[in-house]
Amino acid sequence: MSTQAEPQRASVAPARTDKPSRTLLIGLSLGYFMVLLDMTIVSVALPAISGDLHVGLSGLQWVTNGYTITFAALLLTAGWLSDRFGGRRVFLWGLVAFGVLSGVTAAAHTLGALVALRLALGVAGALLLPSSLAVITNAYTDPADRARAVGNWAAITGAALAAGPLVGGALTDTVGWRAIFLINVPLALVSLLITLRLAPETARKQRGGLDVTGQLSAVAGLGALSYALIEGPDKGWGGGLVLGAFLLTALAAVVFVVAENRAGDAAMLPLRMFRSRGFSAALGAGLLANFGLAGLLFALSLFFQESRGYSSFAAGLAFLPLTLPTAFNPIYTGRLVGRIGPRRPATTGFVLMGAGALLQAPFTGDSALALGATVVGLLAFGFGVSFALPALVAGMASSVPPELAGIGAGALNSARQVGASLGVAVLGVILNLSATNADGTRWALLVGGVVLLFGAVVAGTGLKGRTTG
Repeated sequence: MSTQAEPQRASVAPARTDKPSRTLLIGLSLGYFMVLLDMTIVSVALPAISGDLHVGLSGLQWVTNGYTITFAALLLTAGWLSDRFGGRRVFLWGLVAFGVLSGVTAAAHTLGALVALRLALGVAGALLLPSSLAVITNAYTDPADRARAVGNWAAITGAALAAGPLVGGALTDTVGWRAIFLINVPLALVSLLITLRLAPETARKQRGGLDVTGQLSAVAGLGALSYALIEGPDKGWGGGLVLGAFLLTALAAVVFVVAENRAGDAAMLPLRMFRSRGFSAALGAGLLANFGLAGLLFALSLFFQESRGYSSFAAGLAFLPLTLPTAFNPIYTGRLVGRIGPRRPATTGFVLMGAGALLQAPFTGDSALALGATVVGLLAFGFGVSFALPALVAGMASSVPPELAGIGAGALNSARQVGASLGVAVLGVILNLSATNADGTRWALLVGGVVLLFGAVVAGTGLKGRTTG
């Protein structure tokens, strides 16, 4: 059966009666895995990058945030492109771009080049996420098969989070930090070969014009805010460039709201979705969750290597108490949410994350007690992540009408990545202003813990409880 749509009927996908190959799901999941891996694999390589490229803390923040800024800002547009041109085609574009850019990133020899390439990788990553889900939705026509396929695809989140620090540490110590980008090349190639051979064409929806004003204002606002927070400690909070960046952030936010209000349902993010308390709570809680998660990974990666003297691989091993629960517990969380609704699992998750961060704050030495506090704190944090994030997805899905489910999923992912960018920027400011790395880590853990406990309030008061019917 041909998988190429006829040019004259590009808006119609051919009907599929056969069950998709399991290999197809592996290929699509590899692309998603690669995108998520790139968010965490960099964390333990930061000291090595700093030493090789001679960059300070603000430079490392840009290396981390360059990827998440464009990824967060372009996810909704990537969904529009997937609808307009077909998920299969956009996924293939994204794979080629991600593989090529990863190879080029490994050869970067200046901070400017590395950050520019990380920004470009975020664009390619944004293309891959919604398009891979579109291909799965189209390929699995049986509802039960589709649910299982999407569940397996989503489970990759935990695997990528668990693998990132460990794989990054091993590659950095044995080959060098450039290998953390080179690993994407074979992954992208395998995914590309599988998708080219097995992925069906997907239906192309007749969408309105691209919301250019909303998209540009979103990128400008997030980029300007990140610049102000990252560069503020070095350039001075009253400096012209920093104040200008804060002003641009406020202006971009106003432009975005006005543009989305005028566009109505054709907007990149229809504002009527925020009339749902559950949707607003899910987005706010998602932002706070990734603020704590990304900020903690950034701060503790530097702390483990600079203050405790761990190697990159040892730092990756130190994160296992956090990452392992995320590899298996989301399955239980999904079943739990099905029985009691998303509110209690999400709230419990935020409490565990906040407690895990706060427990470590007083113990930034290297005594046996401090090491024990790190293990217990990270374990609580990891279980918290594995309870909160799946529950937030369910909370979002239950709070929007079916025709807006795709936009809702994209908005939640965008909110989470915005939170990740802010977490690295804000906790980086705290590290920058502190006399020692240990002192900065202590304050970063305190701030992160308080933010996460506020997330528990947002989830507990905004998400739905047990569903009926």
